Amino acid sequence: MVHRSVHTDLRREHCSRNQSTTPTRRRRNCPMSANSPYYVQAKGFDLKLNAFIGKLARYGISLAGTRELSVRGRKSGAMQRIPVNLHQHGGDQYLVSARGHSQWVRNMRAAGGGELRVGRKVRTFTVTEITDPAEQAAVLRTYLARWGWEVNRFFRGVTVKSSEEELRASAADHPVFRLTLTD
Repeated sequence: MVHRSVHTDLRREHCSRNQSTTPTRRRRNCPMSANSPYYVQAKGFDLKLNAFIGKLARYGISLAGTRELSVRGRKSGAMQRIPVNLHQHGGDQYLVSARGHSQWVRNMRAAGGGELRVGRKVRTFTVTEITDPAEQAAVLRTYLARWGWEVNRFFRGVTVKSSEEELRASAADHPVFRLTLTD
């Protein structure tokens, strides 16, 4: 019985709250659950766009401040790459996951740091995950002010103009990491 429970949890981690509660052929056994973490998986055009933006960053072209994040995979051990928006707030640098508890977030929690790249410039860092909803809300507000045009669709109605209470409520769905550069 324990094995089955663990297996269900592993399958659930690939589900999004935006999916229906009925299992589908494409996403077998992904039941909606109140304890499933929020995650909007990239697909179709978004996947191709992310690959293109990541490649541009790798070659030294940063669109609106994007960087290519490299973080060691928690299962494979291989470096995984994805474009991210490096966010400045209160003199610190942050990474915010607009799509929720994505694969890079899970890898970051396991690895504790990674690399940011624009062209040949590579910065290594460690992270501290921000868990205080008030601190997360402050970072999310400035993040939405800077990147809202790109990421508002993932925040389910929460915008830069939302109340402090609404931002705090959405904080659990959007992990925030403070970076400490190590190089």
